[in-house]
Amino acid sequence: MTEQQRVAIVTGAARGIGAATAIRLAADGLAVAVLDLAEADAKGTADTIVAAGGRALAVGADVADSAQVTAAVERVAAELGPPVVLVNNAGVIRDNLLFKMTDADWDTVLGVHLRGAFLMTRAVQAHMTAATWGRIVNLSSTSALGNRGQVNYAAAKAGMQGFTKTLALELGPFGVTANAVAPGFIVTDMTAATAARVKVPFDVYQEKAAEQIPVRRVGRPEDVAHTISFLASEGAGFVSGQVIYVAGGPRD
Repeated sequence: MTEQQRVAIVTGAARGIGAATAIRLAADGLAVAVLDLAEADAKGTADTIVAAGGRALAVGADVADSAQVTAAVERVAAELGPPVVLVNNAGVIRDNLLFKMTDADWDTVLGVHLRGAFLMTRAVQAHMTAATWGRIVNLSSTSALGNRGQVNYAAAKAGMQGFTKTLALELGPFGVTANAVAPGFIVTDMTAATAARVKVPFDVYQEKAAEQIPVRRVGRPEDVAHTISFLASEGAGFVSGQVIYVAGGPRD
């Protein structure tokens, strides 16, 4: 199987890190299934890939719904080919302090991030093990180390790291690697929403964040996409079970 024939699925790929990753993987020569909650939302990223000469398919699915995940992966396999690269990027935030957080805030965030990654990986791993080659990249976050107002998100992203390390142990014998990328401050709709929550203009919020980052700038979705590109490549075959912080400086 050549690099050009490999098929990737990127979840939450309508915008932000997911869109940048889908576009980068397509530039690397992969066919890419652009998956998001609504197919119409995913179409923009898919159209960008096709316009650049790549192969892409927009797919709508709720990653927390088992039946929708199964149908989506079956469709990708039928229309693009068996997926052997999976980027579990889909995510939401429902930020609040613990005493204000509702059951729904907790369940929604854990459902999309952890249940979603579990369901997608379970569905795709059969194609990877059959090919005796696969790459799984899960999106964690520096919030996994703790972040005020994000007890649900922090728990989900810390859980993603344990999930990743266990996948590496279970799937490694079948030629499948699993790694996590933990971004720091990245300019996305999600960080803009956080700025709005704390009532700080987004440009000021970015400036303050950059002052605390050793490289003295905030991150862009492409910064994360470049790292995922490596982890999804042939050359990353001896890197597995790792958490790579893409945060402009060292993190514990």
